[in-house]
Amino acid sequence: MGPAEQRLTEAGIVVPTPFRPVGRYVPARRWGDLVYVSGQGPVEPDGSGLVTGKVGTDVDLEEARRAARLTGLQLLGVLREELGTLDDVAAVLKVFGMVSTAPGFTDPPAVIDGCSELLLEVFGPEVGAHARSAIGVAELPRGIAVEIELVCATAAGAGRSDAARGAAPT
Repeated sequence: MGPAEQRLTEAGIVVPTPFRPVGRYVPARRWGDLVYVSGQGPVEPDGSGLVTGKVGTDVDLEEARRAARLTGLQLLGVLREELGTLDDVAAVLKVFGMVSTAPGFTDPPAVIDGCSELLLEVFGPEVGAHARSAIGVAELPRGIAVEIELVCATAAGAGRSDAARGAAPT
């Protein structure tokens, strides 16, 4: 067991099985040593539903940060399924967070911190530090409060999804 998987175990963090796509896309796409993870949403830990609503009216900042952390767990689930282990992540490169905001809510970065803090907790600062954008939007699919996508680099290079799709890695 490598450092990321060890941190998860020590912290008692459970990475969920990711949800299947609800449209015509794949959860993750590998190209060379990069993995692009499609936008994920905040699923309750027991799988009972999604965190929905507008941040600033229906959802307060603390609950929105929790939603971003739950979304981060979904991202980790997709990564683990794609790579086999989170220990193959060499660097989290970019996080793009979208927050469904009520008029006047101007702090999407504080919401997306919930995901960024999880990534730093799991991968440590050397691997988990990342570039990031966080924006407020009028609506997100199914009324979710947060959607986040991620790009990371792997140590292993081209992987099974490239081979499975017949794509040539860079």
